[in-house]
Amino acid sequence: MAIETAPGTLRVAIVDDEAPARLLLREYLSALPDVEIVAECANGFEAVQAVEDTAPALLLLDIQMPGLSGFEVLELLGREAAVVFVTAYDEFALRAFEVHAVDYLLKPFSRDRLNEALERARQRIGRPREAGLDKVASAARLPGTWPARLVAREGGRVHVIPVDTLDLIEARDDYVCLRSGGRVVRKQQTLTELATQLDPTRFVRIHRSFIVNVAKIARIERYAKDSRLAVLHDGTKVPISRTGFASLRPLL
Repeated sequence: MAIETAPGTLRVAIVDDEAPARLLLREYLSALPDVEIVAECANGFEAVQAVEDTAPALLLLDIQMPGLSGFEVLELLGREAAVVFVTAYDEFALRAFEVHAVDYLLKPFSRDRLNEALERARQRIGRPREAGLDKVASAARLPGTWPARLVAREGGRVHVIPVDTLDLIEARDDYVCLRSGGRVVRKQQTLTELATQLDPTRFVRIHRSFIVNVAKIARIERYAKDSRLAVLHDGTKVPISRTGFASLRPLL
């Protein structure tokens, strides 16, 4: 994407569901000659599209928003932009830094505090985040809880999939296929990473290439000595390895 901007100018996208918060950020940023506001977004869906359309170097990203949380936006974007989280809730501070955000602004914040965050961002621009998508996703939920949904992006389209509807997750090269009620959605993540995000009492890795929702299993069939298949309610048949069956058996 070729987007022209003045040398040394920091391209920033503002993402906050509250209009007064966006207005304040716009006021502070507009006073800085070396900052360009390239997008203002009222929700996470707009943010994902804005990053694709405008290629900002930095996101000023609220965490608690309707639709998609700030952590879910970051998960969908991968390593495409530096992030400063902006929120009214200090409970998210540690989790923000665990996913290698540049900085964390607690509302209300001063003009000087914002400038400090921008300076940190300039020093970090172009350096990839070290946190994997599993850490980003885990930051989106409270400790000791499991996600009620998964998010995935295909091009400019965002999918939100309730985990209760998941039938099966299949590994394919460097991505997975989420199978839900006859629908298949690709997600750029490894099966190993995704396995850490799901409740192990409900989702079992029954084979190196498959995670299955235990509630979707209709029966187990043998097809050879020490070889088994999980037959789902929709008729799908999935191979079960020995280690997979050992993990699955206590839950049946």
